[in-house]
Amino acid sequence: MAGTLDPLDRRLVSLLAEDGRLTAVELADRLGVSRPTVAGRLRSLLARGLVRVVGLVDAFRADGLTTALVGLTVEKHRLDEKVEQVAALPEVTWAAVVTGRYDIMAEVVTESGMTGLYDFLNVSLREVGGINSSEVFVVMKACGRWTLLPEAVRRSWRAAGEPRGLGEGDG
Repeated sequence: MAGTLDPLDRRLVSLLAEDGRLTAVELADRLGVSRPTVAGRLRSLLARGLVRVVGLVDAFRADGLTTALVGLTVEKHRLDEKVEQVAALPEVTWAAVVTGRYDIMAEVVTESGMTGLYDFLNVSLREVGGINSSEVFVVMKACGRWTLLPEAVRRSWRAAGEPRGLGEGDG
């Protein structure tokens, strides 16, 4: 089954969650299995979409990032469609259908402070459409929260490191 994790997979994922930089040799040693076993298991987990190995950032230690939780109410018969559209927005790190006052909650991270949050509400969500109401909760402090940067911030940070004056293929 695509989503099934056996005990070895769970131990492997647990070790990677603690330190995603561990080598296959180090993982094999800690798990008491061979390196090819670890490599095969990891390939399978990646191929099945159960694991992603990425760099995470503490958004509250990195200067210039603003994080907010956004509660959305949407047209009820379109929950699956809307959560996928919201999750795909470049400022969004994750979105989920939830119980309670809101239909969808999303985490938004921006480099542009309140202006970025305003643009998210006024431009990005407007393009999604079908949003009946929204409420923004700016996160003032979070502990133990590592964030996968949303596409908009990753794109900005990559561009900041590119040499000036070089176009595509000028390498």
